[in-house]
Amino acid sequence: MLSLYSFLRLAIPLIAGVSAQASPFTKYTISAPGINASFIPYGARITNLYVNDKDGNSQDVILGYDNGTQYLHDTETVHTYFGPVVGRYANRIKNGTFTVQGVTSHIPENEHNGEDTLHGGIVGYDQRNWTVVSQNTTTITFSLLDQAFEGFPGTIITYATYTVTPNQWTSRLVSIPLDEPTPIMLANHVYWNLGAFVNSEATTVLNDTLHMPYSTRAIEIDSIEVPTGGLEIVNGTFLDFTSPMQIGHNISNAHQCGFNCTGYDNAFILDRPRYSAPEATDLSVLTMSSNATGIRLDIRTNQQSLQIYSCNNMNGTIPVKASQQHASTTTYVGKYGCVVIETQQWIDGINYPEWGQDQYQIYTVDSEPAVVFAQYDFSILAT
Repeated sequence: MLSLYSFLRLAIPLIAGVSAQASPFTKYTISAPGINASFIPYGARITNLYVNDKDGNSQDVILGYDNGTQYLHDTETVHTYFGPVVGRYANRIKNGTFTVQGVTSHIPENEHNGEDTLHGGIVGYDQRNWTVVSQNTTTITFSLLDQAFEGFPGTIITYATYTVTPNQWTSRLVSIPLDEPTPIMLANHVYWNLGAFVNSEATTVLNDTLHMPYSTRAIEIDSIEVPTGGLEIVNGTFLDFTSPMQIGHNISNAHQCGFNCTGYDNAFILDRPRYSAPEATDLSVLTMSSNATGIRLDIRTNQQSLQIYSCNNMNGTIPVKASQQHASTTTYVGKYGCVVIETQQWIDGINYPEWGQDQYQIYTVDSEPAVVFAQYDFSILAT
């Protein structure tokens, strides 16, 4: 009798009649009224996302490159993580070490001179060539068989399904452990600029409005952005976006984003109201908008944390895509030129059992699969 592991290995190429895998940099496009999205197998990565602005023009609101092979060059040089799925464990793991059911694992540390692991290790999911297993005009599914990559325990198979409906993009990441207990925490790593660089104001996100009504707490981090175990109340601080606020309003006081850093790179906890539930998707947990284009984004997710990064390390050396070049001279991505929003569980929760995150981060062959659901709704600001 075939094991589940063997069956899945045989079944993947047959699902939906998909032909042999093309280049990992081949672009696949799906579309629906008011939205058009493109992806490549390298990292199961989103490369373009077009939505309509206040004038009815289609604008590409995410960062990336025009040519798929540029993502490989990026990985080999600056390694921005433009648009992929990151994993097997997104964000940071202190000392690259954790213990699951009495077994300690050590993952290669790839950040801060070997003090922590970022986004799954030296070769994370963002650098893997995923397989296209199903596609039509509105949806595409990629798969990845992870055979203990980077020293994580056990084998898991993950499906990334992206779907567009009118003015909406939905991402579903489903991971199934096939043998051993293991931590799983995936995330989409998308760089946003809702202003799409249409004018000088939109070359940064500082004037964009951000609202996270249920993010009343944040995870305390040290100088290398690894959790200390502490949780902090955001009320009255630069981390307080429980009411709508321009991203740049208090950014000059935001110094909890690593050593000698000014900006945001913080994990905000989602404390949903009591009439909801910890993993409920009935509420918009984040709203962001740009006056330059009038584009508004609302996010719903089943995750319990949002990592917000305000592109503090962008230095003006990477040009924006051709679709985002609106000036007479070349526009580059500068500091605060974008914002990353990662829907995920609590950063490094596997090393802080007192947080009660184990049930959301550790999975076994007889547990439910790990599911990351994120829905992105686009609309136009009311005038």
